[in-house]
Amino acid sequence: MATHLKNLSSTDLLADKAFKKYSIGIAVADWNPEITHALMNGAVDFLIDKGVKEKNIHIKFVPGSFELPLAAKWLAERKDIDTVITLGCVIQGDTRHFDFICNACAHGVMNVGLESGKPVIFGVLTTNDQKQAEERSGGKHGNKGVEAAETALKMLLVKDAI
Repeated sequence: MATHLKNLSSTDLLADKAFKKYSIGIAVADWNPEITHALMNGAVDFLIDKGVKEKNIHIKFVPGSFELPLAAKWLAERKDIDTVITLGCVIQGDTRHFDFICNACAHGVMNVGLESGKPVIFGVLTTNDQKQAEERSGGKHGNKGVEAAETALKMLLVKDAI
């Protein structure tokens, strides 16, 4: 089904007692805060709903999406953090700046996960316009923050099972 036809944030993940033991780091870009803070709120609500203790959710704000990989690295270096979620929003503009920021952010986040051995989740919207960002941060297409939080928990279950 095409993305424009469905809410992407439906989940089959059930609350689990195992989630109480996990500690989650969330790095949030403050650029486009009306979008990124909605992503953060969706992620936090989802994590708590699934059983993560609120005191085990550690949120750190950075200026923009370009800074997310370094914040993710710092969070992943903490022994008490099991997984890191990065949340940001880059909206296409008139220059190639969009391409550079998106590529650097995606590769940086991926590298932090590979280097740390911890799940580091890319929850960064890369949209053509403000409307698409709004639709994916609590609008008709759901909330990418919820999807990132679900991915983080599922990856922790995979890690525990290996």
